[in-house]
Amino acid sequence: MNAVVVLALKDLRLLPRVRMALFFTIVFPVIVAVMFGYAFGGPGEGEASAIRVALVDEDATDGSRAFVKRLHDSGQFDLAPMARDEAEAAVRRGQRAAFLVLKPGFGAKSARMFYGDPREIEVGADPSRKAEAGMIEGLLMKAAAEDMQRTLSDPKASSDMVDQALGDLRGDPNAPPELGRFLGELKAFVASPATQQSGETAGPQWQPLKVTAAAVVRERPGPANPFEITFPQGVLWALLGCMMSFGVSLVSERTRGTLVRLAMSPLSRAQILGGKALACLASMVAVQALLYVLGFFVFGVRPASWPLLVMASLSATVAFCGLMMLVATLGTTEQAASGTAWAIMMPLSMVGGGMVPQFLMPGWMLALGNVSPVKWAILAIEGALWRGFTLAEMALPCAILVVVGLACFALGTRRLQVA
Repeated sequence: MNAVVVLALKDLRLLPRVRMALFFTIVFPVIVAVMFGYAFGGPGEGEASAIRVALVDEDATDGSRAFVKRLHDSGQFDLAPMARDEAEAAVRRGQRAAFLVLKPGFGAKSARMFYGDPREIEVGADPSRKAEAGMIEGLLMKAAAEDMQRTLSDPKASSDMVDQALGDLRGDPNAPPELGRFLGELKAFVASPATQQSGETAGPQWQPLKVTAAAVVRERPGPANPFEITFPQGVLWALLGCMMSFGVSLVSERTRGTLVRLAMSPLSRAQILGGKALACLASMVAVQALLYVLGFFVFGVRPASWPLLVMASLSATVAFCGLMMLVATLGTTEQAASGTAWAIMMPLSMVGGGMVPQFLMPGWMLALGNVSPVKWAILAIEGALWRGFTLAEMALPCAILVVVGLACFALGTRRLQVA
């Protein structure tokens, strides 16, 4: 066992001397995880983005549609018309920040600013996102105030509104006479030449819009941020980098006679290959740990389960360590082995989600990805990071990875000629 450890330490000391191997083992995976994370993260700091909300128009009148258009034209809302159930589901799943419900009578109440109940909008939001809910309510009140300001700044519109209010008041025997006097004075005021020139308006304090809150507890089956999608890809490329580096180094040792000299020593064939496998395994574990530490402390990657993440990482390590041994048998020279290995692994990485997340792929490519160990490695890591897999759900991808690793290791050691 001491001989295996000594051989593994020898390979680990040699790894930093090969700059390209070091780059593809450590630097390139970090670039993939970070750059794609920023690419999927949407607008950067200082760039304003519309708040994604679902819209439920239960009034469906010209008045409600005009208010919706005003919200849309403001550029502060990304509105998606939906039914009530669909809107609530979209907020629960985190697809929309909130939903807005324009209650029945919204359009009719828009013409009754100074009496009666105010028009009402219900806002449904995740209770844990109070800041966004408060921002939405503020923007709604701003839109309602601007709506009233436009109406009151137009003398004809103001006069028509007051005439309608006076007409409704005459048919209401319970209406207070003070309101009738106020509306009469308001009509005379908005019709005066001085008001039309200056655009001034007057009147008592009123509530431009009534906003009611509806709590929606969000389901959290998805990633909390884009880096939880891209860091599994970064881990995958780290595993590929280690696999290629140690596989090709084994070919190099064979072509340069290093393996022959080791075979002539008291070391057994199992010890020689075991040392190479141990060095590869240690490198894979170390670079994965580095990525997870970087993701946790810098990019907010928070695993749903640390034990399951360790299980997924070890399973992926076994798989790619076994593939490393197989890579060493794919050519008689370093160039041949490396070229053949990349020609095989690049398509497997593509269909397995190593380049583009699988949720962006068409159905046929998703089905094709089942043959790729890359797909099962990313699925296992995502299951522990943000998919919320149970131990039973983790069993399938992890078992596939371990079986692939053991099978490839057995085939590679059988085919590899040490002496």
